[in-house]
Amino acid sequence: MALRVELVSPERILYSGEAEMVVVRTLGGGEIAFMPGHAPFVGALAIATATLRTPQGDELVAVHGGFVEVSNDTVTILSDVAELASQIDVERAQRAKERAEERLRAARDAEAEAALRRALIRLQTAGNLAAVS
Repeated sequence: MALRVELVSPERILYSGEAEMVVVRTLGGGEIAFMPGHAPFVGALAIATATLRTPQGDELVAVHGGFVEVSNDTVTILSDVAELASQIDVERAQRAKERAEERLRAARDAEAEAALRRALIRLQTAGNLAAVS
C-alpha cells in the first residue's frame, strides 16, 4: 500500500505520484512522517526540506511555507514556493545566501533572515550544505 502524493506550488504541480512515506517540518511542531493509514492531519509548513520516499528512491524538496493535508492515504502539500532538489540552481542559491548575509551584517532584518533561511534550505536540499537547524 502506498500514499498518493500531490505537491503543488502556485506555478505548477511539482510531483504527482506515489510514495511509501512523506516527511515534512511543520511550524511549531517539528518533523512529522506520514505513512499509509495515517490519521487525518492539517498543518502549516515551515521553511525546510521535505522528503518523499518513493519506490524509485528519496525525492528531496525545498519547501518554503504552505500547508500539508493528509486524508484517506492522500498527502497534499500546497507550498508558496517549492523546488525539487534536482531543479535547484545551486549558484543562484549561493548568491542569495551571500546577499542575505550581507544584509544581516548591516542590520538585523526579518526579511533578510527569511531570505537566508530559504537559501540555506535550497543549498541543503540540493546536497550542497550540511544540515541546517
